[in-house]
Amino acid sequence: MKKLYRGSCHCSAIAFECQLDLAEGIRRCNCSFCAKTRMQKAFALREEFEITSSKDRLTSYRADNSSWIEGDVDHYFCSRCGVRPFSRGYHKDFIGHFYAVNVACLDGVSDAELAEAPIIYENGRDDDHFNAPADTRFM
Repeated sequence: MKKLYRGSCHCSAIAFECQLDLAEGIRRCNCSFCAKTRMQKAFALREEFEITSSKDRLTSYRADNSSWIEGDVDHYFCSRCGVRPFSRGYHKDFIGHFYAVNVACLDGVSDAELAEAPIIYENGRDDDHFNAPADTRFM
């Protein structure tokens, strides 16, 4: 069941709220970007996500070389502390327009709640985001 979560970057300049169902899983991907940033994400529909403060502090990075996303993912960072609280994108075969929320940036969520969420592995390295890679131990 979806629940309202609030989140922020490390310095709290960027704040957001979104509807998530952590029981749908926390995703870990082995693509070069997620692997290098150790992003663990949950997805919110675009209409269920709102930036609530300091939108002007956001800096974005767009990876234009992925065939899965066809360049339509913007990764947002706080220009003050450098933390990436979320990315925004689109994929027609997934959920359409979405926000990939960095679950480490959710405020007030308990360790137990995060531990209960299933982990879903994505093989982004091979552009196979709907299946797990053969080895997930490093993820």
